[in-house]
Amino acid sequence: MSDRPIIIRRKKVAKHGHHGGAWKIAFADFMTALMALFLVLWVLSNASKNDKEAIAEYFSTPLLAAISKGERTANSASAIPGGGPDPRTTQGEKTRHTPRLSGEERRHLESLKQRLNNAVDRDPQLRELKQQIAIELSPEGLRVQLLDTDKRPMFELGSANVAPYLSKLLKTFAPVLNELPNRIQISGHTDSHPYPGGDAGYNNWDLSADRAKASRQELVAGGLDSDKLLRVSGMADRIRFHGAGPYDAANRRIEIIVLDRRVAERILSQDEYGTP
Repeated sequence: MSDRPIIIRRKKVAKHGHHGGAWKIAFADFMTALMALFLVLWVLSNASKNDKEAIAEYFSTPLLAAISKGERTANSASAIPGGGPDPRTTQGEKTRHTPRLSGEERRHLESLKQRLNNAVDRDPQLRELKQQIAIELSPEGLRVQLLDTDKRPMFELGSANVAPYLSKLLKTFAPVLNELPNRIQISGHTDSHPYPGGDAGYNNWDLSADRAKASRQELVAGGLDSDKLLRVSGMADRIRFHGAGPYDAANRRIEIIVLDRRVAERILSQDEYGTP
C-alpha cells in the first residue's frame, strides 16, 4: 500500500454579496432624462409658430454675440464653427456674409407673401396665372418670380412688350408692395436662345434689361412708390430657374425681390458682400 497522502479537493462555492444600489441611481437618471425629453416634446407640440422661431433663433445665436448683444442670428453654417472641411488643414470656416432673416422680418415678409397670394386669388383672370407665379422667402428677402410658359409668355416674343395679363398682375401687386417700407429690386432673365446677330448687336443682355425696365414702369403705373426701387437690372441667361434646362421657358422670367432691410443697407453702403 502506498504511503502517499490522499488529498481531497473540495470546491468552495462563494455566495454573491449585495452589489449595492449604483444601478438604481443610473436608472433613475435615465428615467429623469427621458421624462424631461417627453416634457420638451409636449411643450414644443403646443408652441405657436412664433415661439418655435424664437427658440430656434435662441439656439442658433453664438454665445459671444448673445453676451455682447450683437447679431442674433448665427453666421456659421456649421454646428461646430471654426473648422474647415478638412480637419488636417488650418483653414478655418468662412463666415457667411448673408445673414438669415430675423424673426420679425420673416413675419412681415410671410404676411406680405400671403397678401400677394390673396390678391391673385381674388381675381379670376389672375388665378389662371398661379402656376406661373413663384413666391418664396430667400436670404435676401421675399422673392417673387413671374415665369413664362410656351403657351402663355409674359412678353411678346423677343421683345419687351408686356402682355396684358402681366400688366394687370404687376399693377395688382404694386399697392400691396407699398405696404412694407422695404426696398425692391427687379431683374429680368432670359433663356439661352441667342439672337442672330450675336453679342455684337441686340442680345439677351439688352432684352432682359429692357424687360426689367418695362416691369418697373408697369409697377409704377400701378401705384408703386418709385423711391422704393433700389436696383433694376438684366441678367440675360446667367441664372437659370430652379431645375430648368438652358432653353426652358421658365428661364424667361421677371424676378422682384422685396429686400431684407440689412441686405438693402449693405447694397447702399457698397458693402454687398460683407467685409472680409
